[in-house]
Amino acid sequence: MTKVLLIDDEVRFARALAISLRARGYDVDTATTGEEGLEQAAHGHPDVIVLDLGLPGIDGLDVLRGLRGWTTVPVIVLSARHGEPSKVDALDAGADDYVTKPFGMDELLARLRALLRRAAPADDEPRVTTDDFTLDLAAKTAAAADGTPVHLTPREWGVVEVLVRNEGKLVSQKQLLQDVWGPQYERETDYLRVYLAAVRRKLEPDSSRPKYFITEPGMGYRFQSGR
Repeated sequence: MTKVLLIDDEVRFARALAISLRARGYDVDTATTGEEGLEQAAHGHPDVIVLDLGLPGIDGLDVLRGLRGWTTVPVIVLSARHGEPSKVDALDAGADDYVTKPFGMDELLARLRALLRRAAPADDEPRVTTDDFTLDLAAKTAAAADGTPVHLTPREWGVVEVLVRNEGKLVSQKQLLQDVWGPQYERETDYLRVYLAAVRRKLEPDSSRPKYFITEPGMGYRFQSGR
């Protein structure tokens, strides 16, 4: 059963939409704030997210940016904001589609089906293999050289994925913080030290002398596979 995460603070609207989706065979989780939505996205593993922009707490755009730091799950924005700038901002932040309220249920269902078709795992997603671990970016899994699974939290995976997709390139502290946590965290460099230390403990053969996840002092971080 396809799982939908609906993030919308209009409780009556969200309840009605959830009922309609469930009646059509979808499994639906709901959240009414951006913070709750990010938490459920991390732990509930939805197949698609339906997101309102005007949320209390973390705004919908910041929720999008936070999601895109660690997941490629399809996101449909449902919003009463009809202006072109709002649509451009949402698409630039990582939305896959934008539907304005009010909308027809048949249209929304068609857009959901289209996104889910496009989101089917691609065979050409990279798999990175080193002497000490393997990272499968399609399945979002990590394993030690002997095949033992390595558990990475969503934030740790977000850090790893950004660095791996930029293999050999310097990724600034600011860029890494924005991509994984969102723009409001771009000065929280302590986050990076904590999470990089956790990643190294799990993946590096000697976390005190990293050879894959390299710190460039005062600038940022770099991933090198050694191959």
